[in-house]
Amino acid sequence: MPLPGGNIRSLSLKPIFEDANISKTVFDGKGLMTLLSHYGIKLNNLGFDVMIADYLLNSLHPAKDLRTLAEEMGLSTFGAAALCFLEKSLGEKLRDNGMEELYREVELPLVTVLYDMERTGFRVDSEVLIQLQKQLSERSLELENEIYEQAGEKFNILSPKQLGHILFEKLMLPPKKKTKTGYSTDNDVLESIKELHPIVPLITEYRFTTKLRSTFIDAMLDKVDDTGRIHTTFNQNVTATGRISSQDPNLQNIPVRTELGREIRRAFIASPGNKLVGADYSQIELRVLAHMSGDEALISAFNDGDDIHTRTASEVFGVPKEEVTREMRSAAKAVNFGIVYGISAYGLSEQLGIGPKKAQQYIDRYLDRCSGVRDFMHNAVEMGKQRSYAETIMGRRRQLPEINSANYNTRSFGERVAMNMPIQGSAADIIKVAMVRVSERLKAEGLKAKLILQIHDELIIDTPLDEVERVERLLGECMCNVVKLSVPLAAEVSSGENWLETK
Repeated sequence: MPLPGGNIRSLSLKPIFEDANISKTVFDGKGLMTLLSHYGIKLNNLGFDVMIADYLLNSLHPAKDLRTLAEEMGLSTFGAAALCFLEKSLGEKLRDNGMEELYREVELPLVTVLYDMERTGFRVDSEVLIQLQKQLSERSLELENEIYEQAGEKFNILSPKQLGHILFEKLMLPPKKKTKTGYSTDNDVLESIKELHPIVPLITEYRFTTKLRSTFIDAMLDKVDDTGRIHTTFNQNVTATGRISSQDPNLQNIPVRTELGREIRRAFIASPGNKLVGADYSQIELRVLAHMSGDEALISAFNDGDDIHTRTASEVFGVPKEEVTREMRSAAKAVNFGIVYGISAYGLSEQLGIGPKKAQQYIDRYLDRCSGVRDFMHNAVEMGKQRSYAETIMGRRRQLPEINSANYNTRSFGERVAMNMPIQGSAADIIKVAMVRVSERLKAEGLKAKLILQIHDELIIDTPLDEVERVERLLGECMCNVVKLSVPLAAEVSSGENWLETK
């Protein structure tokens, strides 16, 4: 039964929407489920979601609404007739492109999983957020006064133009780059001059503190509903790699590497009588890289249960594992993850605080020791140029219009995407399958626990106390057995009263 995601004219449609024997074809199933819920109606048997099918086929430019998609397909109708045509047309394209299983087994059932997560929400301790808000406000004021003292005058610290004048004209610090509107004062510029004047680290901290308060604390307090819960929106058709994104509020951007960022997680708590059970994939992208590249050194390291960064450092620096220093391990860790994201020698040098030449030596040594990774990267670029798309282990595609560009920078970007999209996209596929499996198991076993959050490689379940042990076991099993790779998938399961304790 084709249904446009539009307004509901009559509650008389309720029996049809809720009839599990009638398959429904819609555009934006999750949006329609949300709309129907306001009328006390449940959408059962989502047979085909045109929006999700279009996203798989056009991940770079998915249509925002049914009318746009219909026009792109050359249709003159935008209602049920368009949905009928699009279901047939897009269904055939999914089969032709080898993505029907990805669509049917992963993306389509995920629509309902994400809807359930949004509807449940995450309980928040507003008092913790209010205390953080006060703490950040006080620190911002302190920093403001210190900055004015260093500058010798008051000015708008968050104004790039005024800040540029203070730094590069009044204090005579060396400008690194200019924009059309004046001196650049972005974070990279400030990082490069932070040792030259005490005002610079103060400005960096002030920016971080004010952003943390306005973007996260203030925004989250505004989003807490009458039941004390926050309901983020999960986007299934936004990122080209296949990763789920979050907005209103964006829970994926909480800066967890800082003490204040971690404190925000403390504010997210279990429901009364519950605990949070969480699990985080361990180095999933490096494990996917080991599998896809077939590199013997990486595969051996993971299968032997070694610390991958220590082992990489041992091989790259040519020393026994027991002689690897903290600095060596940090450098190896940066190279390991940098390879996944197509890092350049310059990018690695900035990250490690070393010269580009030395950074290139690190990368070259790594690729000499892990020749399977070097071959994989080379082949990924060549295949990308031939096919004009990159592909994950589950068949997800990302078009590569940039890879054959005559422009060097554009072409280089396309080559980096060709290398890292299969890794990042495969990791996204894996956690999506895990979400579907976890949700199905919770329901099949009659558990009251509910999946409430996915962020990066982490899942959180709000769990009644008497179900904690079963859910911990279930979550670990689902995440570790999603797909068979040449190396084991590892997920670290833990539980706690709040989100911070599950890390």
